[in-house]
Amino acid sequence: MKKLIYITGGARSGKSSFAQEMALGFSDNPVYLATAKKWDGDFQKRIDRHVADRDERWTNMEEERYPSRLDLEGRVVMLDCVTLWLTNIFLDLNHEVEESLEAFKKEIDALCEKEATLIIVSNEIGMGVHAETPIGRKFTDLQGWANQYVARKADEAYLMVSGLSQKLK
Repeated sequence: MKKLIYITGGARSGKSSFAQEMALGFSDNPVYLATAKKWDGDFQKRIDRHVADRDERWTNMEEERYPSRLDLEGRVVMLDCVTLWLTNIFLDLNHEVEESLEAFKKEIDALCEKEATLIIVSNEIGMGVHAETPIGRKFTDLQGWANQYVARKADEAYLMVSGLSQKLK
């Protein structure tokens, strides 16, 4: 049952829908593990839309920083998403890229120790326009390195483009 599936792509590429369908193919009662902080009313609307996409079969969990602390044993878990999770780590560690990357890797390693099927969703933010600010460029680098780490550890990896999946590994 221990498996890591990585799904990445741009904004609104269909990552979450693809991951949800996959999770339901593995389990009748998967876990949706949200990593987002509720920053403001607009972000709450985004969260509400994601929640509305799921029905009563789903168990919802939230963890902004330490998902490995949750009891996920024997479950199919869709973690959505690395970008928001990394944002929380990056802000908590005062924009220190190396510290943030090490904290993220430690959590990924701990998650991979669990007897669970993990479907991890992320964003390819480096494929678009370059960030205008130094902090934005630091985060883009962090996201890229974090994505590479998860992709290397993954048993399967997919790239989503315009609602279509491309299996990478």
